[in-house]
Amino acid sequence: MEKEIKIAVIGLGYVGLPLARLFSTKYKTVGFDMSQRRVDALMSGHDATLEVADDLLQDAINNHGFKCTTNIEDIRECNFYVVAVPTPVDENNNPDLTPLYGASTTVGKVISKGDIVVYESTVYPGVTEDECLPVVEKVSGLKFNEDFYAGYSPERINPGDKLHTVEKIKKVTSGSTPEIGKIVDDVYSSVIIAGTHLAPTIKVAEAAKVIENSQRDINIAFVNELSKIFTKMGIDTLDVLEAAGTKWNFLPFRPGLVGGHCIGVDPYYLAQCAQRYGYNPEIILAGRRMNDGMGAYVANEVIKLMLKKGIQVLNSEIVILGFTFKENCPDVRNTKVIDIYKALKEYNLNITVYDPWANPAIAEYEYGIKVTNELPKGKYDAAIAAVAHKEFENVDILSLLKDSHVIYDVKGTVDKSLIDGRL
Repeated sequence: MEKEIKIAVIGLGYVGLPLARLFSTKYKTVGFDMSQRRVDALMSGHDATLEVADDLLQDAINNHGFKCTTNIEDIRECNFYVVAVPTPVDENNNPDLTPLYGASTTVGKVISKGDIVVYESTVYPGVTEDECLPVVEKVSGLKFNEDFYAGYSPERINPGDKLHTVEKIKKVTSGSTPEIGKIVDDVYSSVIIAGTHLAPTIKVAEAAKVIENSQRDINIAFVNELSKIFTKMGIDTLDVLEAAGTKWNFLPFRPGLVGGHCIGVDPYYLAQCAQRYGYNPEIILAGRRMNDGMGAYVANEVIKLMLKKGIQVLNSEIVILGFTFKENCPDVRNTKVIDIYKALKEYNLNITVYDPWANPAIAEYEYGIKVTNELPKGKYDAAIAAVAHKEFENVDILSLLKDSHVIYDVKGTVDKSLIDGRL
């Protein structure tokens, strides 16, 4: 591209906003989102996801001309479009490409000859070229790889991680032709200080992304299964992992709940792709079944421990510490703490959920439950440390509990001498 690069980022969530802010330090950048409330909040200088610090966002707006908008006309003059919308699964765990179709339609309405559209959303191999680009072609009337071009650069955002921010994570890039791949790589490498890796094709880049989280999912499923085995043996799983970790090539995974928008979702994209080619994945789906069942497992372990101590289960008072899908992050998407909550509710318990990071309104809208940001004052029969927020380090967990109680530690962060059980 000989002309000046002007970037539009479609979707200003956990992925799109940090990337758009970073691009704005070097290129004229416009962020586009369907939510006027989200755009208004960002233009006031605050990111509710906390992925971009207010000072950085305000600097981008005031000193680099960064603009967020819901008006499609504001991105018409751009020539490098980046799609960063979510790719969820439906209630049957089938990939839902609706947001991608919508974003592709938006791009199709404004894209011009010679422009490039790059997708960042996690997909299975083939989605960019077989599903998204035909939409752009149809809406725009332009011909792919003749009138406009494409790339794929999978997001690697880690919500809540202030160390591995977007510019510090090596980026995989790709293009629909070798020449376009080089242009896409040059644009990203100009702002990504960790460097880039130019994949030979878009499909290779798509496949690389979808296996990253599938690999992690399978490894966590393995240690979750170990936790179940060692609990039956009366052996502390974390003690076992610490001992095994002294071997130089042992992988340091820990048991836990696997939620969020990536690890708990991406394996289903890979699985469906495999099934389309006539292969029924075994390890991938077995890992998913193991991890998806951990919330109910935790709840049942708590009930068993209460019964062993002679604590009345019916109408007992339970407090769950943490609701977001991971620590020090307000993101409640696909949180598996809700599985603990639902399983406990089957026993007719009274449950209080305390999380200083979660937005109570979002939690109630998405899951229909009450979450409080204030440390509860009552006395409880059991406490479940579900998320390792830094604020919980200063909570005297015993002060929340009755004399006879159960403490279950999901994340392995509570003093071992206080707990009755943990993963």
